[in-house]
Amino acid sequence: MANPIILFETTLGNFKLELDAEKAPISTANFVDYVTAGFYTGTIFHRVIAGFMAQGGGFDVAKRQKPTKAPIQNEAANGLKNLRGTVAMARTSDLHSATAQFFINLVDNDFLDHQDTSQQGYGYAVFGKVIEGMEVIDKMATIPTIQNQFSEAFPQQTIAVRKATVVS
Repeated sequence: MANPIILFETTLGNFKLELDAEKAPISTANFVDYVTAGFYTGTIFHRVIAGFMAQGGGFDVAKRQKPTKAPIQNEAANGLKNLRGTVAMARTSDLHSATAQFFINLVDNDFLDHQDTSQQGYGYAVFGKVIEGMEVIDKMATIPTIQNQFSEAFPQQTIAVRKATVVS
């Protein structure tokens, strides 16, 4: 499978992701399934921490949590690193709980990389990278945030996904 390219059109501008189908086949297939189903259209980035990451894919613009498919296997041991501009699967403390939520690293976050198979060291599965529009992700980090029931860093200006599509 060639590496899919995903275009995100947001209220702050557009960005493109290239997914790594070879090193992260499960995460890539899962993400493409959500994109092609139109899942991300109308979602928001609900957790944006300057100097860390921007997270989305869980809530719609009315701040309702979106229902997801079953969780996928964590592919954090695939050798890909949480470097600036990479995209990874968000999860709970359950190692294999990733569904639709993802985050884009604003900086190199090596502490999120796979270290070992322990709960603390398992890491977060990188499955792609931003290939266009990183300035849009950086712009997200300039928006003031508040702590609320959705996140400790909820943007005060809605950052909505107008549309997400597989472009190649």
